[in-house]
Amino acid sequence: MSAPATEQPQSRQSRQQTRQRAITEAVMAEGAIRIEQLADRFHISVMTVHRDLDELEGRGLLRKDRGVATAMSTALVESSDVYRSSRQLPEKEALARAALELIEPGQAIILDDSTTTLHLVPLLHTKTPLTVITNTLTIMEELKGTRGITLLSVGGQFYNWCSAFMGRMAVEAFASLRADVLVMSTSAITDDIAFHQTLETVDVKRAMFESASTRILLADHTKFDKRALHAMLPLSEFDAVVVDADTDRSHIERLRKRGVKVVVAKKAPREVRS
Repeated sequence: MSAPATEQPQSRQSRQQTRQRAITEAVMAEGAIRIEQLADRFHISVMTVHRDLDELEGRGLLRKDRGVATAMSTALVESSDVYRSSRQLPEKEALARAALELIEPGQAIILDDSTTTLHLVPLLHTKTPLTVITNTLTIMEELKGTRGITLLSVGGQFYNWCSAFMGRMAVEAFASLRADVLVMSTSAITDDIAFHQTLETVDVKRAMFESASTRILLADHTKFDKRALHAMLPLSEFDAVVVDADTDRSHIERLRKRGVKVVVAKKAPREVRS
């Protein structure tokens, strides 16, 4: 007996989803791959690759530009949170541990949508009770039901590439709040100013900044080598700038001379295997 006609489209959709996951993993692993190379690798037509990339771009996972599929950020476009979450993991973990030391039980803290800040989330249970305010869906999912944490979510227009709510609603919501601490990161640092690729992100992060008494910036050493379009805030405005141990000493010394409190996060001790 032949299979029902409704099963064939489902099977085709399943194959497409599997292929798109494989394409996403391949591009994220390498950062950028030419479209023709993807077609050869997965034994599909260039047109099919374009269709897959159009869908993946619409979901904020990848983008295509001049015949190249890329997951990396540029001065105009930030990479997806899925890609960023797999980069500089030891540095982000070190920054999160250093930031934890600047948080006290009983405080209300704001967390932004950065993948660096996300590494702080699993550590927060050691500082309870806390009130956590965020516009980031990923953080909400991580913290929901956590004992000792009161979770306040901020809504707005949802942006899939960063798993966060932004826009006017988010800005107005943060403007109506007063928190003890803000922990945030940035896409790039140029001329000792934090930059980002999108105005929507800049607007929301500035609103977060104005709502908190103490502002902490987390920045791994790669941020000093990147470029972004929109100026967000001078580093001198933050109460503490936490950098990792691989940050060039010239950056640290220059910032300290300008009166910036720079905290250098300690590297995690290596595990000794028996």
